[in-house]
Amino acid sequence: MMDAIRHSRRSFLGAAAAGIATAGMARMGTMPANASDAQGFSQRFAPVRQIRAGVLDIGYYETGSADGPPVLLLHGFPYSVDSYVEVAPMLAEHGCRVIVPYLRGHGSTHFLDGGTPRSGQQGAIGVDVIALMDALGLNRAVLAGYDWGGRAACVAAALWPERCAGLVSVNSYLIQDIAKAGQPLPPSIESGLWYQYYFQTERGRAGLAANRRELARTLWLRNSPTWRFDEATLDRHTSAFENPDYVDVVIHSYRHRLGLAAGYSPYESVELQLAAMPIIKVPTITLDGDADGVVPATDGKSTAPKFLGGRQHRVVANVGHNLPEEAPKEFADAVWELASGKR
Repeated sequence: MMDAIRHSRRSFLGAAAAGIATAGMARMGTMPANASDAQGFSQRFAPVRQIRAGVLDIGYYETGSADGPPVLLLHGFPYSVDSYVEVAPMLAEHGCRVIVPYLRGHGSTHFLDGGTPRSGQQGAIGVDVIALMDALGLNRAVLAGYDWGGRAACVAAALWPERCAGLVSVNSYLIQDIAKAGQPLPPSIESGLWYQYYFQTERGRAGLAANRRELARTLWLRNSPTWRFDEATLDRHTSAFENPDYVDVVIHSYRHRLGLAAGYSPYESVELQLAAMPIIKVPTITLDGDADGVVPATDGKSTAPKFLGGRQHRVVANVGHNLPEEAPKEFADAVWELASGKR
């Protein structure tokens, strides 16, 4: 019974959030006349906008005040912008300028040149954040994310601290130490990373291409055992995986992070800097879900030396890996603390 009540409440809040976000976009006059939900991507935000940024034409949603403190909300894998369907309107109500982009290989984000390597390496997704900020004319913003999005935010915060007003990162310091990728983890953690090893094979590539939706469902159940998502939620997220670059970007990401695929030359200098595991020197709030089935929650002490700009670590009860969607208030509160200058 309690699960049913929680599920009903989540569905209601999701619908309400969508209404607030759409209204916010309408107030700002940012619903382009030629945009359409018929693209098959999320219909819970207002229609997607596009902007050329670096090597990409990035699809993104925007809501809130054009003059408010800018916030970028960055999603993970295998998820989409829908992770922020409740967070975005909460921050918009605070007066933030909220930008929620599809990462490379997802949704309507596409490469400008067919010959550009479909890289998924950490340097690439970090550079994408700065390129998007440049395209939008943002000097500084609060960067917030989880999984791939948290990694992109950590990379940008570490290498371009002058562009980052604050960082919210789920699972703490997410820059990958690729030089040590061959060192084993405890079996209890390794078992949750089965898909990363699967993707090293051509069978795994074929499996991802053929079973995008069901692979996501399988990972969600393991990643977030307390999250009662429904089929409509799964559909909204996985529609973003129909991007033609999705498989190439995902496979390269997981092969590169394990040291089994080379990086691409445009990101060589960035990867060299990341190999030094740089310190993050901006105000930071890190979050863990204590029901995270892939990255176990910690007290934050082991990563504390990586944060020298003032860092708070919080553990959110009964929440898994997709923390912004599972605990939107806690995530939005953390972002607002940094955006409002309360820290």
